[in-house]
Amino acid sequence: MNRVVFACVHNAGRSQMAAAWFNRVADPAKAHAISAGTQPSDHVHPVVVEAMKEKGIDLSKAEPQKLTADLAKGAAFLITMGCGESCPYVPGVPILDWPLPDPKGQGIEPVRLIRDEVEYRVRALVAEHNWA
Repeated sequence: MNRVVFACVHNAGRSQMAAAWFNRVADPAKAHAISAGTQPSDHVHPVVVEAMKEKGIDLSKAEPQKLTADLAKGAAFLITMGCGESCPYVPGVPILDWPLPDPKGQGIEPVRLIRDEVEYRVRALVAEHNWA
């Protein structure tokens, strides 16, 4: 089973969207995703919940969690989204960086663009590794 960890600073936007998209499009027998943040918030941004709900994905009960080396250990990939130097180095875990804008404080239109870019990147990752 391949595990992908999506990480951003607050685990309240980009990484939550990415893990949700991944778990929707990947074959659960081949891979699954989790998300985490270096400084987790206490909730997912409401505008992110709204944007994902438009696509039939419910993040209203998602809970941000702390990104640790133990959490990422053994993952197929650690995909970072803006946490830069604060993301832990995990020996043996390949790191990909997706420089996406932070949805925090944004209106619904910019968040929809971020959501759609995240979906595009996730679908490409899943296809590239034959996880569908």
